[in-house]
Amino acid sequence: AKWIPGPSRLLSAVFLLLVALAAVFAPWLAPHDPTAADVLTNLQPPRVSAAPGEDLHLLGTDVLGRDILSGLIWGGRISLTVGLSSVLLAGVLGTLIGLVAGYLRGWVDELFMRLVDVQLAFPFILLAVLIMYVIGPGLVNVVLVLVVATWPLYARVARAETLRLAASDFVLAARSMGAGRARIIWRHILPNALTPLVVVAAFAVPQMIIFEAALSFLGLGMPPDQISWGSMLAGGRSVLENAWWIATLPGLAIMATILSINILGEALRQRIAPGTGILLAHARHRKAARGRRIVARPDHAGDRARGAALGAARDGLAAGTHGDVADHPREAGLLHRPGRP
Repeated sequence: AKWIPGPSRLLSAVFLLLVALAAVFAPWLAPHDPTAADVLTNLQPPRVSAAPGEDLHLLGTDVLGRDILSGLIWGGRISLTVGLSSVLLAGVLGTLIGLVAGYLRGWVDELFMRLVDVQLAFPFILLAVLIMYVIGPGLVNVVLVLVVATWPLYARVARAETLRLAASDFVLAARSMGAGRARIIWRHILPNALTPLVVVAAFAVPQMIIFEAALSFLGLGMPPDQISWGSMLAGGRSVLENAWWIATLPGLAIMATILSINILGEALRQRIAPGTGILLAHARHRKAARGRRIVARPDHAGDRARGAALGAARDGLAAGTHGDVADHPREAGLLHRPGRP
């Protein structure tokens, strides 16, 4: 990531590490119960000392007297949980559907892609609000809504990569050797299609955090007994002029977390997928030069004998037969890795 200074990446990584550690150890780091209300100490501004006999609230309290610092710590736990779990589940579901649809084609591809088109026709916020209104607020429900609303993105990316890789020489070679559909998808197509999916997932995490905050801000995300950054924003909008810290501090936490993830995500994208294309062939060459074992790479020699063998393999597959290449694949030079296909 040439355009991103080194200190920016370092600061982003350190900040996300601190947020993650605070989320994991929230029960021990939070100085107060984030849901405990005390109207006698409400709307206290941030301060570093307290009068004798009073509880210290470093970042102040909200309209109900709840500690802001404790809310930020527990809210980060909710935001990271929702962001990571929704991206993971949506990525797995969408990738499986995209791989199956892109490789099998036909009515299976048509069915899943029309389902994707129908779902993408609905605005995301409207779809999420309707579902949350029906099933009610809650952590599991928020994750479920985000998974249902975002899996088409991964399905489309996985399908596009599958269509591209299914016509590759190394996939044709594996088919000519009698490899089944499941083995080809799992061993040959999926590893080579992971790069763009990882990049998409890296940029989807901050989007899921924003969506969770938006739903909680509207009162459809977390229930009142669970503190989130979005609900803290909603609680401070009515007293923004007199108690700026109630809404400002959660907003800064959301902004810093999303900015840090985006910076590291862009660095990851430029690292594993520089430019506009996915340079899988260059990555395979680098791995081969280091002596590492890779998954089913195509033949790069390009001599006439191998070209004729590949042509025969294509002709045999088009005619519905395997031909002579299936009987002697290694003599034809179609696959250059040890072990079975």
